[in-house]
Amino acid sequence: MQISTDQIRLFNTYHEAHHKRQFEYLASELAENGLDVESLLEKISHFQVAIPSWALGTGGTRFGRFSMSGEPGNLTEKIKDIGILHQLTRSAGAVSLHIPWDIPEYPEEIKELADAYGIVFDAVNSNTFQDQPGQASSYKYGSLCATEPTVRSQAIEHNKSVIDHGIALGSKSLTVWLSDGSNFPGQLNFRKALQRTQQSLQEIYAYMPSDWKMYIEYKPYEPNFYSTVIQDWGTSHLLAQACGDRAYCLVDLGHHLPNTNIEQIVATLLWKGKLGGFHFNDSKYGDDDLTVGSIKPYQLFLIFNELVFGMENNEGHNPPLAWMIDASHNIKDPLEDLMQSLEAIRLAYAQALIVNHERLEHARDINDVTLCQEIMQAAYRTDLRPLLQEARLRTGGAIEPISFYREANIREQLTAKRGITSVATGL
Repeated sequence: MQISTDQIRLFNTYHEAHHKRQFEYLASELAENGLDVESLLEKISHFQVAIPSWALGTGGTRFGRFSMSGEPGNLTEKIKDIGILHQLTRSAGAVSLHIPWDIPEYPEEIKELADAYGIVFDAVNSNTFQDQPGQASSYKYGSLCATEPTVRSQAIEHNKSVIDHGIALGSKSLTVWLSDGSNFPGQLNFRKALQRTQQSLQEIYAYMPSDWKMYIEYKPYEPNFYSTVIQDWGTSHLLAQACGDRAYCLVDLGHHLPNTNIEQIVATLLWKGKLGGFHFNDSKYGDDDLTVGSIKPYQLFLIFNELVFGMENNEGHNPPLAWMIDASHNIKDPLEDLMQSLEAIRLAYAQALIVNHERLEHARDINDVTLCQEIMQAAYRTDLRPLLQEARLRTGGAIEPISFYREANIREQLTAKRGITSVATGL
């Protein structure tokens, strides 16, 4: 389905007067604090987050899945759903495909469709954590780390095929996440498993075009619970260094042990020029894949504070980062959940942009701990939602995307077209 610009414009007219009052007050407050409002709006407007192709349907738990009616049944429908998100939020201008869940049968047609919605193709993601129908060897005991050469070869060839699909779509990066590891002590030779993984990644890296990047993800546990081969950012960094200059670490906010200082990891990787990108989500207990900002919004802000500082003081010559949402919408409408996540991400970014780093560094230099906290929380507690609304308004989006989505009965229209039993591919 298509949303016309007139529909969005008409919707905005009913909300614009209230929005303008809020925005004008906020803009005057920001200007009094020496902030360039137009510059902030430009940065926010250009901040785009990739939507993974597997996130357009409801996710599942280990015990079941409760599908949402009108789910996209193929890649074409998924692109159209991302088009809806981008039309309303103006912040979802990229898609990240997971292979083999979403192999484009006709790449040129998919590219044309995405282009019509202003969407580009971000990183492509390989899958060696599941056995696919008809595959020769099983990944039950690992993929890139497997003791059997035939299994490793199969996993390597799969990653190469993912790169080929990405090339056809105009992607420029590959994300590798491995479930490889062990469930019991003594099951795995840690050193040899890591060596085999490094050799496999090096072969995949060598296959990539010269303008491509590799993002190596890490996770401390699950689905293996005694050990995972790439269990933390240090191991990811070690492997990235072993592969080459175009290999980087990828940070998934859910892939850490409880209370890990993720913002410190971010600062270190940026300093070393080895941070490739982010998978955004939120968690209470583990890798819950909850809506971004729904549990720990202050931590999200602290992470973005390090990102903004690192990007503006790029001593390590870190490349532009890849941003993606990686969440599981178990009981929510996936499109509404994604809109909430997009808002939370942009809000944390905007809050980080208004941190007075000159004052903060001075307070740090004189060890004024109280002032440091005051400066940080002054930015975090500033309601910048009118700034985000203004950015959407100026770029043709909806002032209130979820309100528009509900008033326009978009889910009902999708259900009428696709049916109540359609199920999205992937998760």
